[in-house]
Amino acid sequence: MSGHVHIVGGGLAGLSAAVELAGGSERVSVYEAGPACGGRARSYLDRQLGCRIDNGNHLLLSGNPAVYRYLGLIGAQDTLVGPKRPVFPFVDLADRLRWTLDLSRGRVPLWVLSKRRRVPGMRLAELRGLLALMEATPDMVVSDCLQPGSLARRLLEPFAISVLNTMPDTGSAALLGAVVKESLARGGRNCLPRFPAEGLSESFVDPALAHLSVLKADVRTGSRVSAVEMADGSVAALHLGDERIALGPEDTVIMAVPAPVATSLLAADLPGFSAPDQFESILNAHFLLPQAPVLTGGLAQARFIGVVGGISEWVFVKDRILSVTVSAANRYATRDLDELAAIIWNEVRAAIDPAATVPLPVAMPPLRIVREKRATFAATVQQDRLRPGMRTMAPNLLLAGDWTATGLPATIEGAIRSGHAAAQAVHARRGMPGRPK
Repeated sequence: MSGHVHIVGGGLAGLSAAVELAGGSERVSVYEAGPACGGRARSYLDRQLGCRIDNGNHLLLSGNPAVYRYLGLIGAQDTLVGPKRPVFPFVDLADRLRWTLDLSRGRVPLWVLSKRRRVPGMRLAELRGLLALMEATPDMVVSDCLQPGSLARRLLEPFAISVLNTMPDTGSAALLGAVVKESLARGGRNCLPRFPAEGLSESFVDPALAHLSVLKADVRTGSRVSAVEMADGSVAALHLGDERIALGPEDTVIMAVPAPVATSLLAADLPGFSAPDQFESILNAHFLLPQAPVLTGGLAQARFIGVVGGISEWVFVKDRILSVTVSAANRYATRDLDELAAIIWNEVRAAIDPAATVPLPVAMPPLRIVREKRATFAATVQQDRLRPGMRTMAPNLLLAGDWTATGLPATIEGAIRSGHAAAQAVHARRGMPGRPK
């Protein structure tokens, strides 16, 4: 007798679980409250700019195993692009200095021996900060590990802010260390920068929905689960407004919604439930140029640049769109958006113009600012302790999402891993093998 898996939430965690389960013996239904799936990793038509944009920027790495497994299952592994070498262009606005971090492809970090390939002004002794991050205990923050100097200011601190979406003086060193272990510590082959050739939806969402459609999974958008009905310690039914969906003895619920939604649905009736309750915002500014810039040097190869010493952190060149990411943006919550936009545009010009054959316009072009107020949980030591595991006290209820205890910060890799793990738990509950690795 086959079961029915009800996946609440159509973000990447929910889609990952659905992709793993669809086509097997279980029926699969996905309930997404919004008009489209994808959560914080999707594309949409912005009517103000008259073109499609991503609701956020995500820089992935070639060594993200869950991402590439997921893309392989949905036939989209070739939709990520990026440079052929592990290169990361940077500009320090305060010192008017430009360089390209050029990592060694193998595990031996030969790049640190070349002044041309490493961070300007860094001392080899500063590499102790990387080792300290990888050995960090759960109670340590990033700033506890870093050695003062150029490596910290020009690379590790910006890296920490973008990965954790939390400032180094409060961000968990153990979470950042987990990312270092899976990237820099494994060599440049695992650090090739990757991003969607078209958009987040074209890589992560649309192919998944097409795949699920072929395998007869039911994906319902505009379907908000308003209540979870419990009986005898298990989920008895899901309520979608006036609709009640009863669960049979072989059925399972995977709750793949954001942490605040999970808390509102589960905390009152689920003993021991906990979830992060503090969050950090991300601000993205999308500028529409009259024509795509022609770039040279490392920026032409990478199509993005890291910015040190300003409000901007990363600038992505997407044809006519220059898209800027500002992480840990709670610190700018009270700043006027028009003022921020003007500062960011001047920083973009300073970052892009030296590598462009034609300077960017002085006047700020049409733009859209997208502020995700609860983009991620605050990756602090205290909040990390609140992250729940996948299993709950209810035997037919599993959790998924980048806010669960994945061992990683709130990233696409973590979200997809959590969905995969929940799908494996469904198979284990029924004593069935999952998809091969």
